[in-house]
Parts: sequence; C-alpha cells; structure tokens
Amino acid sequence: MEPYNFNVGQITESLICWIKDWFLKNGNSCTKAVLGISGGKDSTVVAGLLVKALGKERVIGVLMPNGEQPDIEDSLSVVKHLGIKYFVVNINNAYKGLTSEIKEQTGLDLTPQYLTNTPARLRMTTLYGIAANIGNCRIANTCNRSEDVQGYSTHYGDSAGDFAPLSKLTTEEVVAIGDYIGMPFTLTHKVPSDGMCGKTDEDNLGWKYSEINKVIRLNEKGEHYDAIIKRYNGMKFKLDIVRIPAFQPNLPDYFFETYNF
Repeated sequence: MEPYNFNVGQITESLICWIKDWFLKNGNSCTKAVLGISGGKDSTVVAGLLVKALGKERVIGVLMPNGEQPDIEDSLSVVKHLGIKYFVVNINNAYKGLTSEIKEQTGLDLTPQYLTNTPARLRMTTLYGIAANIGNCRIANTCNRSEDVQGYSTHYGDSAGDFAPLSKLTTEEVVAIGDYIGMPFTLTHKVPSDGMCGKTDEDNLGWKYSEINKVIRLNEKGEHYDAIIKRYNGMKFKLDIVRIPAFQPNLPDYFFETYNF
C-alpha cells in the first residue's frame, strides 16, 4: 500500500473541477443537478460541492420525508444555508399505497428489508420524477466509500444516480471536505443513522466507520477485519451491477487494489 496522505484542499479542488468537467461532457451549461437532502453529512457535502462547481441556480434540493421526519429542520438548514431552490415531497401516501396493494395482492407479511429499502427506492423515483418534469437534469448519488464497501445502501435506492462525487471517499474524508467548504459543523459531524430504527449506522454494522476506513486506506487488520471483508464479499454484487461515473481521488484503496472495485 502507498503512504496515505489526505490533502483536503487539493482533493476538494480536484473534486469541484471533476464535477464541472462531468457536467460539460454530460449535458450543457444549462444542465441542473438534483439531489435528495436528508440532513446528513453526505447530502450536505454533495450539495455544497455542487454549488461550488455549478452555482446555486443550477442546484435543486429535494426533501423527502416519509410522514413525519423529526430532523427535517436539518434538511431545511442545508438548502437555506446554500440558498438553493428546493421542494418538499412527502412520500408517505405513495409508500402506504404501494404497501397496501402489495399486502392485498400477495398476502405476504412485510419484512424488515421491505420496510427499510422501499422508502429509499421511492425517494430515488421521486428525484427522477422531478428531474424529468424540470428537464435537462442530472441526479447526484450521495453514497460514500465506507458505506459502499459494506453494502450499506439500498440497491436502486440511494445507490443509484447519474454521477457520484463521494463514492470513492471515506466518511472521515467527507467530513473534512465539508469542513473545508464551510458547511454547518452540526451537519457534517452528525452521527449517521437511517432515521427509522433509532440506531446509528455503526450500531447496525457492529463496528465503527473508522475501522472500515483503516482497511480501505491502510489495509489495517483491526478487531473486526475478517467480518468487514466477509460483509464486503457478500455485498459487492451491488457495486458490480451499478457502476456510476465517480470522482477518482489519487488515494490508496485496498478494496480496489485487491478486488478491482
């Protein structure tokens, strides 16, 4: 493995240039970026990067509560901080309608997998629906490398999109970029959770993102190393199927160098 040195200024400026170049090659100067705003660090940082790269008039945020969202003020603070246009689309009626129809037609009980993944897929459908009606839009994927190598995203939900600014950057690097571009500290350092089960992402995984990040950048074999590799092997089909154009930082990556993804 190469020595790991994360130069936040250099990486951030390269990332902003990458976004600009991607939009020049995949649309035109009028193309808008659409992204879901959850109030967490990833969508917060992506929104800030898009404004830096494209200007606030070309960035559209979409808030998508499923019924009541206790931390929706965090989402609102992002769009207000950046001064971008935004929509609030409550997916609850769509979710309840679809769920009711599935239960009625199949007679099946709802599984935790359904309850977790269906709202995420409806949110991605919402983003593409809004983009189709506005026209000439591209959808931002907001996943990061630490989540992706553990399969901690919904297949064809938040794992989808047209371009991926953060998918090769770890959680710690995303936080550093958010701080560098001046996004609100309380959001960039917000503890990640799915907002549904009351647990943090790290509670659900059983290990910390910092340990995953040490595997990614240093191939450091900590307490949960074997479990992290096992989970990656069980979930990497998601990465194999959905390969979104992504910013590629010049940083060591154990999973890429070992598994070529």
